[in-house]
Amino acid sequence: MCAITGIIGENVQDELYRMLLTLKHRGPDKSGVFVDGVISHGNLEELTVPPGNFGLGHNLLSIVGSEVVQPLRKGKIVLVCNGEIYNHYQLYSGLKNESNYNFETDSDSEVVLGLITHYYHGSLSQTIPKVVERLDGDYAFCAYDGKDLVAVRDPLGVKPLYYGENDGIFAFASERKALWTVGIDETHSLPPKYMLHNQELVELPGRLSWKNNHSISRSEIVTPPSKKYLKESLKNHIQESVQKRTLGLDKVGILFSGGVDSTILAVICADLGIETDLYAVGSEDSPDLLFAHNVSCDIGLPLHTRIVDEQVVREYSPPVLNAIEEWNVMKLGVGMTAYLAAEMAHQHGQRVILSGQGADELFAGYHRYLDFYQEKGEKAQEDLQEDVENLYHVNLERDDKVTMAHSVELRVPYLDLQIINMALDIPMYYKINGPEDNRRKCILREVARELGVPPEIVNRPKKAAQYGSGIHKILRKKVLKDQVYMDNLKKTFKFRLCRNPFF
Repeated sequence: MCAITGIIGENVQDELYRMLLTLKHRGPDKSGVFVDGVISHGNLEELTVPPGNFGLGHNLLSIVGSEVVQPLRKGKIVLVCNGEIYNHYQLYSGLKNESNYNFETDSDSEVVLGLITHYYHGSLSQTIPKVVERLDGDYAFCAYDGKDLVAVRDPLGVKPLYYGENDGIFAFASERKALWTVGIDETHSLPPKYMLHNQELVELPGRLSWKNNHSISRSEIVTPPSKKYLKESLKNHIQESVQKRTLGLDKVGILFSGGVDSTILAVICADLGIETDLYAVGSEDSPDLLFAHNVSCDIGLPLHTRIVDEQVVREYSPPVLNAIEEWNVMKLGVGMTAYLAAEMAHQHGQRVILSGQGADELFAGYHRYLDFYQEKGEKAQEDLQEDVENLYHVNLERDDKVTMAHSVELRVPYLDLQIINMALDIPMYYKINGPEDNRRKCILREVARELGVPPEIVNRPKKAAQYGSGIHKILRKKVLKDQVYMDNLKKTFKFRLCRNPFF
C-alpha cells in the first residue's frame, strides 16, 4: 500500500511536498508528483516538485516488487492509487484480450489505469463507477483527465481517504495529518459508497451489492441452505480470501490474540505453506498472551510477543494518538495493540500483516448481538449489517493508520465481499445458539474446528482486544487516573495536531 495526496490552489508545490513528507511512513520506497501536466519521480528527499496550481502526489510502499512508481499517465488520464487489487491478474488478462491497452507492467495500479482507459469516453464521473464494479480489493485512488478530478475508495472503506478545504486550498490525502500540515483543520472521511467528483460528493450507483441484493427479507422468505452446505462454503471462502491476500508473498505476519478469528487465519496460512509469524501484545499473564503462547505451540508457528506495562502505555500513548488522529481513549486501547504488533513486524522485515477484523460483526461475536437477537430474532441481522457498514470509521481507518505508521500493510481476509455476501445471509440461529449462548459465532467456531483449530480456542469466549491484552485495564486503573499526565497529553495532542502533526 501507499500514500496518495492531491491539492488545488495557488502555487501549491510546497504544500504538496509537505503533504508527502508527512506521509512518508506510508510509502518510504519511492515518491512521485504530477503538477500542472509535469510528472516527477524519485526519492522523496531529492524529489523536484514543479510549480503549479494543481498537484497529485504518491509515496510507494513496495510489497512484492512489481509495483510501479506513480503518478501513472496514459493519454490524458493521470492516476494515483493506494491499492491492493486481488483480481488484478484476471483483469490484466481480460484487458489484454478485450482492449488495445499496452501494459508496461502487470501491477495493480496499472490495471486500474487500464480499466479507466478502457471505459473512458470523455467523462470520468461515468467511467469510475464502471471501474469499481470490476475491482476486488482494498483501495483508494484518484483519477484526473485535465478537467475532472474523481476520487473513490473500496466499498468497505478498508483504505482511508480524507478531504477538506481552507483559505483557497482544497486537498485530499490518505491521512488527516497531511491536510492539517497545510492548514486544513476541518477534514472529512470520504464515505465508501460515494466518489468525490470535483470537490463534491456523488453517490456510487449500486456499488454495495451485499446490502442491495442480500437484504434481511431474503433470509426470512427463502429457505436457507443446509448448515453443512453453509459451513463448507464459508470454509472455502475464508481459505480463498486468505490465499489471494497472501499471493506472491514470501512471508506474512498475523496480528494474533489467540482467539478463534486470528487462529483460523494462522492455521490456513500454515496449510498454504507460507512463512508465517504471529505477533501478540499484552500485559504479563494477560489472556491473549497465554492463549497465543499455547496456540503457537499447538500449530507450530513462531510467536513474537510484546509485554505491556504502565510505562509502555504512557510511552506509546502519544505516537498512537498521532497515528489514529483522534482523541479517543477506547480507540487508543485497541490501536496500541495493533501499533505495537506492527512495530515488531516491521523490525522482522514484514510488509504485510493479517487481522481478524470484521469477523465479530459478521458472525455476531459481541455480547450486544445476543441482546439484539433475544429482542428482534432474525431481524438482528440488521444490526450486524449496520455495524459492517460503519466499520470504516469505527475500526478500519484506525487499524490501517496504526500499522502503516510502521510501513506495514494490514489486510483483512474476513472482509472479502464474498464472505460478507454470504455471512449476512446466514440465519442468526446459526450464529447464536439460543439466549444463553455466551460464546456466539457458532458457525464460525464449527468451521474453525473442521480446519483444525485447537478445541480450547474453538471454545474460548470472545474478549475485545483492549480487554484481552490488558491494555484497557492499565489505562483505566493507572494512566487515566493520573490527571496531570492526561491533561498534558491532551494539551500536547491538540497543540501538535493543530500546529504541527508530528510527535
